[in-house]
Formats: sequence, structure tokens, C-alpha cells
Amino acid sequence: MGTWGQAEPSGDDGGRSRTLGTLGAHGARLAIALALAIGAFLLFPLAPAVELPLYEVGAVAPENVIAPFAFRVPKTDAQLQGERDAARRAEPLVLDLVPAALDTSRTQLAAFARVLEQAYGAAGTAAGPAVAAAASQVGIRLTPAEIAYLHAPTRRRAQIEAVQRVLDRWLPGGVASTTALTDARGQVAIAQGGHTTIVPADSVMTFASLLARARRAHPDPTNDVGDALYVKLLSGFFRPTLVADRAATDRMREAAAIAVERDRYFVRAGEKIVGAHEVVGREANDKMRALRDATQLRGGTEVSSTRAAARVVGSVLHNLIILVVFGVTLLLFRPQLYAQMRVVLLFALEFALVLGTAALVARMPTPRPEIVPVALAAVMLSILFDPRISLIAAMVLAVLVGSQGPFRGTNALFILLVGGVAAAVSVQTVRRRNQAYLSMLIVAAGYALAALALGLTLGWTWRELGLMVGFGTLGAVVSVALAMGLMPPAEEFTGTVTYLRLLEWSDLNRPLMQRLSLEAPGTYAHTIATANLAEQACNAIGANGLLARVGTYYHDIGKLKKPQFFVENQARGRNPHDKLKPNTSASIIKNHVKEGLELADEIKLPKPLRAFIVEHHGTGRIGYFMEKARERGDALPNAGEYAYPGPIPQTAETAVLMLADGVEASARALPDPTPQKIRELVEHVVRQRMEQGQLRDAPLTLRQIELVKEQFVRVLLGMHHNRIEYPTAAGGVGTTGAVNAETAPA
Repeated sequence: MGTWGQAEPSGDDGGRSRTLGTLGAHGARLAIALALAIGAFLLFPLAPAVELPLYEVGAVAPENVIAPFAFRVPKTDAQLQGERDAARRAEPLVLDLVPAALDTSRTQLAAFARVLEQAYGAAGTAAGPAVAAAASQVGIRLTPAEIAYLHAPTRRRAQIEAVQRVLDRWLPGGVASTTALTDARGQVAIAQGGHTTIVPADSVMTFASLLARARRAHPDPTNDVGDALYVKLLSGFFRPTLVADRAATDRMREAAAIAVERDRYFVRAGEKIVGAHEVVGREANDKMRALRDATQLRGGTEVSSTRAAARVVGSVLHNLIILVVFGVTLLLFRPQLYAQMRVVLLFALEFALVLGTAALVARMPTPRPEIVPVALAAVMLSILFDPRISLIAAMVLAVLVGSQGPFRGTNALFILLVGGVAAAVSVQTVRRRNQAYLSMLIVAAGYALAALALGLTLGWTWRELGLMVGFGTLGAVVSVALAMGLMPPAEEFTGTVTYLRLLEWSDLNRPLMQRLSLEAPGTYAHTIATANLAEQACNAIGANGLLARVGTYYHDIGKLKKPQFFVENQARGRNPHDKLKPNTSASIIKNHVKEGLELADEIKLPKPLRAFIVEHHGTGRIGYFMEKARERGDALPNAGEYAYPGPIPQTAETAVLMLADGVEASARALPDPTPQKIRELVEHVVRQRMEQGQLRDAPLTLRQIELVKEQFVRVLLGMHHNRIEYPTAAGGVGTTGAVNAETAPA
């Protein structure tokens, strides 16, 4: 159906230029689709029609899968790292036997015995300070009680000899420090004179076990001071004769790690990977994935250059057809979106983002389609435009990604389809940006439901189910969070104002709306009534009712600069225009558009809402003051002085506001608003705007205009219903009716 009032070019030149313009518009969009199709091929070099299948674990293979050439199945990075770590742990700790450490212990113990004898011999009973000083020279700190204990020569000799026996008895065989074996696992290697002996780690004596055995040679076990001194001397003169050789140990362990085989399997040419009608196991699945990777590295299977070129063309064509299907859907069902190049570019950017991320996911050791951000695109498109087109975009993206080489034969298509649809629908629950968690929960629930369906069908373990739910939840949280963060630049880029943003601007408690209600109460009342008319009419014709309501809230904010010059804000009998020339009054009236834009700049009103300010009067005349100028006998009035600057309405919503604005203002002036008078008034105002050509650029059909008039009549009848009279206290008659405000001439 054509749009009312749109001029059609006539003649051959007009038809030719229109055809060229149409072809140019479609050609630009087709070029974008072709660029995306080629980009998808470059991201996924294997053609969608490649002969190498990939079946999920648990699926039944419909045919034999035979290796066309020999290839290896590499271990994943995690598997290889795990096996290398295990190889390192299996290598024994290297301990060097150092006999010289015993000589050091003996020498230091003998020196300690000599300094004790000298100190006690020289000072006698007053030898305390001298003994303490002498002992500290060899690293032993004695307490006063221990100095007194050692005063007896027999005790000194007994302690020294007991320590000497322990050291001579055990250190030659090798004793390690208590902490030396913390890195030992199972076995240790004892190196001595070029020979290495492997022994169990628990058979190696440490200082802790040496102390336990030394108790048997204790010289004075019943004396607390003697007992503590014995342990102190053993600790002080012990030198480990088994010392960890960290460098040798690290060399052995790294050599063992490097020796770990990188591949899990070696598949020979002609070997069967999985047979027809057999259940695909994990090993077969891994081999098929490795075959695909090997094929890609070889530049494809052994085919002729003609066949290779055909597969490239087929792959690009496959991608292009999917994208063209979406473009045709957009053209047929959302032509207003298809017509805006910025919107088309946003769709292309969203698709490119999803494809790029999918390519990265495909290169993971175990691809996780749950984290491909189809949900991000679906949430953004649903908020920016509408859930239906978002739903279609999500489905197209699921097919486009799921049909690429790395994802064919997997469950990616199903997973992406469920996640994308859940994301498109989830936005219906979000009424404010801080409610984004609801969308996250719904998308995560969609992935969980998909996991349950696949798990029950393919016999997944609880671990596999949990992994998919976990990755799905991660994908949901990240996608929705990123979508909310990217909304402001996307709105700015496309010039779109979203449902969420409209709700924020619809708050009548905003400072500017509060000012309007206090400083221009008549304008405020007119604004609210007009908003009701515009919203109902737009909803009836399939336009954006919320946009119409919010835009109407701000369409007359320019009247705040001089509210007293607009009749709805004037007290009865007081009109400042009576003292002004008609052209001055007309200038004040039409300047409320310009002043409204200035206020819109101050509050950073979104561009789509600013359109309601400049378009709601179009290029209409300010007839009252033009006639007044003629009555005064002024020079022939300049039509430009008595007309609004325009432009005329460009959207259905601003066109409906123009009609609602005139209808509401005129209805307030009706002395007796009967249903018949209201219908005639609505018909008159709408016909007048149409005859003036104010609707020629608006995308409204004649059928839609009829629906708009019906809604105006319905709402106005509700606003101007008959009032019931009530008896007053004095016996008279009262009424609840209110006097209609006068309306400003326009």
C-alpha cells in the first residue's frame, strides 16, 4: 500500500532515476552482505560443504569415516601440561652424599670442647661469662643453668662424647636436613663418586629421625638441663651429609617433561575412525576433530585447483544466501530499518562481532558454542528495535555460525538457537537498566534447558552437563552486560531511542517537567492530554506509542521561556498580546520551537525526541495574528513571518502529534463538546492539515489516518463526558465540571 501524500516522479526520467536510486540502495546493502560472507569464509576457511564429517560423542555415525591420509591426534594443552607435570613429579630428588660435612662437625665439636676446658680451667666457679663468650664463638648459646651444669668435668666429657658418638655413628651413611625431602616424591637418587643409587624417600634419615635415635646414647636422660643441652649440642654441630642438588634435579625433571609424547594417537591412512551405525565415542570424536585440523593445515584434501575454487565460491555463496535471506526479511517486514544505512551497518557490525568470536571459539581445544555472543546481538537488537526482528536475527546467526566447518555435525546450531531466542525474548522482562540481571537469568536458563535436552539425548555425564550450564551462564552474564554497556554508543550511532531510554525520559519528576507544571500549568495540562491522544493513536496504527507519549511531553518545553504569552497559561481577561503588534506576537509564538531546542540542548534530549519539538507545527501558519495584521490595515503580511519554520513531520509519531496537538487545543475551546461536535472537530483538523500538505512526508496511509481519527474521538469523548450535577448545601445545584481553558491561536 502506498504512503499518502508522497509525490511520484512522472515521465521516463523520473522512472529511470527512481530505478537507479533503488538499485543503488539495494546494491550498497548487498555489498555489505557480500563483505560479511567473504569475511566468514576467511574466518572459517573450510567450506560449509566440506566432506569431512564431525559427529558428537554419543551420536550414531550414519556412514564409515575413513582417514584419507595419516595424521596425528595431538593432546590438548591441558592434557600435555598435566602429563608433563606428572613426569616431573615422577623423577626422584637428587641428593649428593658429602662426607666432608662430618669432618666439619668433628672439627667444630673438638674446638667447642677445648674452649670449654680453657674457660672453666681459667675462671673456676666464676667461669660463667667466659664460658658463654667462648661457646658463642662456635655458635652455641648457653643458658646460666647449662653453664652451671657443665661446670662438672664428668658432665662436660659425657655430653661431648655422646654427641661425637652419634655423629660418627650416623653421618657417614648420610643424613639430610629435616626440610631437604619436602620436594621428594616416592624415591630419591643418592649420588656419590659418580654413582647414583635410587632408594625410597622414606628410607633416608633426616635430622628429625637422627634425634630420635640419638636418645639411645643420651648421657643424662633424667636431668632436664642435661637433656635440653644434649639436643642443643646435636643441633648446633649437625651438618647434613646428604644435600639436595636442585640443579641436577631440575635437569632430570625437565628432560622427563620434554620426553612426554605430544600426540595421543597416530592414525594411519585408510584406518577406520568410526564405522557406520556405530556410536561415536570420545576417541573417535577427537580423531575427527584432528582430521579437520590436519586437512586445514594441508590446504584442504587432495583436490584439483578447479574443485578447490568451486568450494571457495560455494562457501561464500552459502554465507551470502543466509545473509540475503535476513536482508529480504528486513526489507519486507521492517522496511524503515532496511532504509536506514546506519541501522544496516549496525546489523553488519553485530554479525561480524559474533562471527569473529565464533572463529576464536572454534580454535579452542574443546569449542564451547555457549560463549559465542549470539545473545549479545539478540539483546541489543531487541532493545534497539523490537523482539521480532531480534528473534529472526538470532536464528539467522545461529544458522550462519552453526553451518561453518568447525561447527558442522556438532550441537552448536541447537545451542546458539536456544540461547539467541532466549536472549531476544528476555528483554521483555527488563523495564530498567538495573534489571538486566533478569535477562541474564533467562538466557542462562535457556542454555541450561538446552544442556538438559542434549544431555538426556546423548547420555552425557553430570560433569559434561555442568560444564555446559557453567559456560552458558558465563556467556549469558558477559553477553547481557556487554550489551547494556554498548547500548549508548549504538543508540547514538543509529539515532535510535530505546524503550529503556524512553522510560527514563518519561519520568514526570524530572526537573524540566516539574518546572513546566509550576511555571506553565496550562501548557503542562495540554501536554498530558495531548500525550494520551498521541499514544493511543500510535498504538492503534502500529507506530511507537511510548515514543509518541514521551516526545509529546517535550514538544512544548519552549513555552517555558515566555509562558504568559500562551493563552492556556493566561488568567481570564489578561492577554499581553493585546499590547503587541501582530508580527511581534507571531514571532513570540513561533520562537517557542527555537527556544524548545535550546532547552533540549541543555538537558541533552535525544535526537528522536527533539524531532517532536521542530516538527509538531510543521510549516503551518499562525493564522490568528496574520488575520489580525490584515484587520489592522498593516502592509501585506509576509507569509514567512506568520509561519513556523518546519520541517513538516517525517515520522508517523510526529505526524500523529501534529494532529493530536491541534485536536486537543481545539477541543478545549468547544463550548458544548457533544460527540457529534467532537467528531466534526477531529475531521476538520485532520482534513486541514492534509490540505496544507503537512503530512506529505509522513509514512501514514489513508487507512492509518482513519484509525488515528477514531482513536482521537474515543479518547476525547472520555475526556469531555457529561458532568453530573449534585445538590449544594444551600439546596441549589452544583457541578463537578471544570471550565475549559482557552487555547492559543495557531
